[in-house]
Amino acid sequence: MSKQIFTIPARQNQADKKLKVAAYCRVSTEHEEQRQSLKSQVVYYMQKICDNPDWDFAGIYAEKESGTRVDNRDEIQRLMNDCRNGKVDLILMKSLSRFGRNTLDVLLMLNELSRLNVVAYFETEDIWSNELRVKKYITMAAAAYQEESRQKSEAIKWGIHQSSYHGHIKLNHSQFLGYGRDENGNLVIIEEEAKMVRLIYDLFLQGYGCRKIKKHLEDHGIKTVTGKEQWSTSTIDRILSNEKYIGRNITPKTHTPDFLIGKQEENQGQIDTVIIENSHQAIISQEMFEAVQNLKGNIKNKEMNINGICF
Repeated sequence: MSKQIFTIPARQNQADKKLKVAAYCRVSTEHEEQRQSLKSQVVYYMQKICDNPDWDFAGIYAEKESGTRVDNRDEIQRLMNDCRNGKVDLILMKSLSRFGRNTLDVLLMLNELSRLNVVAYFETEDIWSNELRVKKYITMAAAAYQEESRQKSEAIKWGIHQSSYHGHIKLNHSQFLGYGRDENGNLVIIEEEAKMVRLIYDLFLQGYGCRKIKKHLEDHGIKTVTGKEQWSTSTIDRILSNEKYIGRNITPKTHTPDFLIGKQEENQGQIDTVIIENSHQAIISQEMFEAVQNLKGNIKNKEMNINGICF
């Protein structure tokens, strides 16, 4: 068996100063069993730390959301800040995968912890972040976790694309005015809501801008699809631009160039675009839709040429 060498940070005033120990807990997925796992982790580490007479409890940092990006995890950010402020000497966690799946993020955090003289212990792997040769191991392990996340991301993208090619439409109908789904999962028109869509298009063609349409809807007590009494002009503008109202489906409109960063960008030909005509029943005629788009384009051009005018 090879030797394992690690160092616990030295205490100042050994007689009265204990090691400040914290634990970082995080779910690996959004499933309910993982929620229960998080609770179990919290209880386990709280007891483990408090039962050690040489340790001072420095807190439990429990991340309730899954994800690859460190900057999207509030608790890891809070933990790192507390380490910088000298509140933590030792961090306990279940496994390296809980710390992070992005190789660069993991190495940057471990390097910073090393500079701060803070040690992390990964229980499943039974390794300490300051062991000799551990950096090489962590690099390899974190790279494997990163590749696993990449493959999952690609599999999800592939599934969405295949679904589109077969004419399946993904639509959050609960927040989409005018449509619902029948017992077979097909998009169907909800006539009461469809009347509101047609009204918005009619008002725009009559010369109403989005602000004026907003006022008209609110003055007449017409609520949004989610039951709100206040409308937003951006919602109205999206309704006036959405090709789904003429029975056309275009997907995907956005793509994610870097699965680790997770930022979506407009699809401008970077990936295949699937257009499905007559994919579902239309609420607005194509002629009316095109008339609205032409008018919107004319207004936009006019606003670009006239400073300070807001339609």
